[in-house]
Parts: sequence; C-alpha cells; structure tokens
Amino acid sequence: MNDVVIIVLGSFDRAVAGLAGAGRRLAGESGGRLHAIMAGSEAANPLAAVADRVVIADLPEYQPETYIAAFAEICRTIAPRAILLSNDTYSQEIAPRLAHRLGGSAVGDGIEIHCAAEVGGATRVTRQVYGGKAQAVIALKRTPAVAWLRARAFEPAPARSEPAEIAHANLPTAVNPRTCIVDRKRESQSEARLEDARVIVAGGRGIGGPDGFANELQPLAQILGAQMAASRAACDAGWVPPTWQVGQTGKKVAPQLYLAVGITGASQHMAGVSEAKNIAVINTDPDAPIFRHARFGIVEDYRKVVPLLREKLRALQK
Repeated sequence: MNDVVIIVLGSFDRAVAGLAGAGRRLAGESGGRLHAIMAGSEAANPLAAVADRVVIADLPEYQPETYIAAFAEICRTIAPRAILLSNDTYSQEIAPRLAHRLGGSAVGDGIEIHCAAEVGGATRVTRQVYGGKAQAVIALKRTPAVAWLRARAFEPAPARSEPAEIAHANLPTAVNPRTCIVDRKRESQSEARLEDARVIVAGGRGIGGPDGFANELQPLAQILGAQMAASRAACDAGWVPPTWQVGQTGKKVAPQLYLAVGITGASQHMAGVSEAKNIAVINTDPDAPIFRHARFGIVEDYRKVVPLLREKLRALQK
C-alpha cells in the first residue's frame, strides 16, 4: 500500500518528467515503488529510465469510460497509496472518477504533495486558493489518494541505474460506456505548447486591440523565440484566440521568462503564472498589482518600449 502510480496519456514531455519527479519523491517518502501506467507505448523507454515498473495499456484514441475502466483495473492489482496525473484536460476528467471507482479520495491543481509523518497518515496535497493569494493543505484520508498536479512545478525524476521492467496490461474486454466523445476538432497551434514554453510574451487589456498583438507583440515574440499568450480580458474581447489565455481559468505556465505587456495582474491571472521563474512587466500604471510580482518593470506606454526593445534585440543577434 506504499507504492505510487503515475498515469501518462501522451508522449514524454516536460510535464511527464515533472510528474515522474513528484511520484519518485512521494514513493521515497512512503517507502514504496514508482509505477508508470501509460496509454500506448510512445513514452515507454523514457519512463523506464525513471520508474521502477512501466505498465503499457494498449488503448484506442481517448474515450473517458474506456480509459477509466482500464486504469481502475490496473490500479486494483497494484493497490497504490497514491495515483498522480498531470494537469491536462483528460487527466482532470479522469482523476475524480478514478478515485470514486477505487474508493479513494481526489484533489486537483496540486503544487506540492507529501506523505504525513505519522505512520498510516494521509497523503497531503498543497494547492493554491483564493486566486493564488493563499495555499491550502488538503489531507486525503481515503486510499488511494488521486491527485492531478501542476507537474511542471516539480523537478524531473533522476535516471535509474538500470531500466525498469515493462509489462503489458490485460484490459477489460467489455466496457459499456454511458458517455463518449462523438467528434473531435483540432485547433491549429504553434510548434510548441504554451505550457512547455521557456519564454512567453503576453498581452492584456492595455494592448488596446488585435493590432497591438499582431504588429507589436508578435514580432517581438518571434525575435525572442517566444510563445504568445494573453489575459482573459484580451481573449474575451476576441483580440486573440482563447487558447492563448493564461490564468486561473486558462493555462498554467512555468516559463523562464514571462513578459507581461499591458496586464494589470489580477489574482486570477497571476494564479496561472505563479511558477514563472522571472516576470518582466511593461505597463503605464505604476500601481498595477503585477509590479509586486515582477523582477523587472518599465512604467511606460508599450508602443514606445516594444519597438526599441525589438531594435536592441536585433542588434544583439547580428
């Protein structure tokens, strides 16, 4: 009952590396093994380098009922203390339903996870509350504890000296789904996902309209090799695609540099960038809340600053 399971739905990326790091640390605290359950075999070899055991579930394209039934069956054979998932949309859908199937407890959006010090104590997950203004520590008293985490907030797991064993699961042959996905539409996106970006240039209401994004911020992002993002206000106004939204109701990012232009820094937005290593701000309002979180800041109209910044960056690239 001290083992830990991580569930991986896609390729081995930065989020999965962080998820494995969280699982390895928790398994070390509880004195158990780290199991990785994956849908398909795409990430089998990288996971075998960091987990104690890898279980491949040969599953078709994502259907919630099918995946939950398969993962529940595999987890019953392992009887883990905790089951960890990343913060993608499918994992968020799976986590509470999987906990219910297994008679466990669930929580989401974790930024820390630990075993209680006392013997037989609960798994404890730390998550942000009140738009990131405070943190709550939640004790998951029923086993297994199922949590989806901001996986990029965790350090990757160290490589093992020898690869883990890889096994194929015997899956339920009959699943009677009550719900299913009947259609999928893929949105076009840039080469890298926003959640994986090392540098992000984000705009808010202060940009004034779509032209500011297209003519000022996007050329700057191209020079920096950055991804574009936006506040909810800019997305709701239709200036940029909704997939650019960062914040409590948008994407959670953890870049090395987050350049916020024309963003005041409401708590809901800052909840999405709390893991950014460096925040730089360009804003006309010296009292904008985002300056309290910034390492660098310029109080000026972005239309005067951004062209000069592009000019200086181009000169450095020559």
